[in-house]
Amino acid sequence: MFDQVMARIAGRFRRVEPRASARSYLLGPLSGVERKNCWQLAEQAGHTRPGPLQRLLRYACWDADAVRDDLRSYAAEHLAVADEVLIVDETGFLKKGRSSARVQRQYTGTAGRIENSQVGVFLALATSRGRALIDRRLYLPEHSWADDLERRQAAGIPDEVRFQTRPRLAGEMIAAALDAGITASWVTGDEAYGQDPRLRTTRHRLCPAVACSTRVRINHGRTAVRADTVAGQLPVTAWHRQSAGTGAKGPRYYEWAWIHVGIGVNRHLLIRRNRSTGELAFYLCWSPATVSLAELVRVASPSRTRTVVAPCAGPTRSPNTRTPRRPVSCAYGVGSSFASLASIGPSVQISSRYFIESPRSRAWSSR
Repeated sequence: MFDQVMARIAGRFRRVEPRASARSYLLGPLSGVERKNCWQLAEQAGHTRPGPLQRLLRYACWDADAVRDDLRSYAAEHLAVADEVLIVDETGFLKKGRSSARVQRQYTGTAGRIENSQVGVFLALATSRGRALIDRRLYLPEHSWADDLERRQAAGIPDEVRFQTRPRLAGEMIAAALDAGITASWVTGDEAYGQDPRLRTTRHRLCPAVACSTRVRINHGRTAVRADTVAGQLPVTAWHRQSAGTGAKGPRYYEWAWIHVGIGVNRHLLIRRNRSTGELAFYLCWSPATVSLAELVRVASPSRTRTVVAPCAGPTRSPNTRTPRRPVSCAYGVGSSFASLASIGPSVQISSRYFIESPRSRAWSSR
């Protein structure tokens, strides 16, 4: 299977040397090497120095977006079933200094606090056959980067790249995936995306997480109330024990409840309650057709995003020992779907901890 994937992307490299280096690089994360930086990966590949891999990351000419498209089509071919779900999530990559492209002090779930970091928005495809990361965007902060022409030029960010909110980036990736032939029946994501009204008004079947303070309309749209208030007023009979997938110790059971909200049909507030701690999670769901509680539970399963997107967080450093700061050396921790290919396994599970960008592709563009 790995050879098939490499054959598919081989044409994206103009020379045989970067093609061979790409193969060596991708085999590294599949090995048992403990520290997967360029030195360790080079030794694993039989090189005496990391030069070939560093040249791949810094100078080689290849189209990262084209490789991303190859990965997306590969995932569509091998994972296509009726239960496809697109998952939007973001992860942060901690950095030192202020010269790494698009870095600033901002909240990141990687650290659980405000840190100097880059933030990447990722799109994953999950089905009963496996999981794959199929797209990515690097968030461009508005004031510290988008409006600072000198800083943009120093980092090699093209003039046409403009500030976009993270939900807007997610919307672009979803639209691109559907245009590329991904036939996902649902879209889900965390609270940052569930709160965005523009994303919630798309035509896709949605089941994103929302905050407990989200106000929903009940009683046929006549009464606006907080989501956690609704949960506190539900009777015992409203809660149903359902499995949210299989964990390391077997099925992961939660208590679930749903209530119709708004004035349209098939709009629900879905509530998940931890059976041990009582912790609550909320989802706003919409579908053009009638769906069951079991179907919403399947889509909102917390194991989905954890097993697909969370591995991206991994080490917060790029495969080199530091993130290069010039456009001709822009290997960094957030970026391309190319290295997602590194973890293709027998189960067609494609979710990688390591991401690289091509320096002379459209590495800094909004695409």
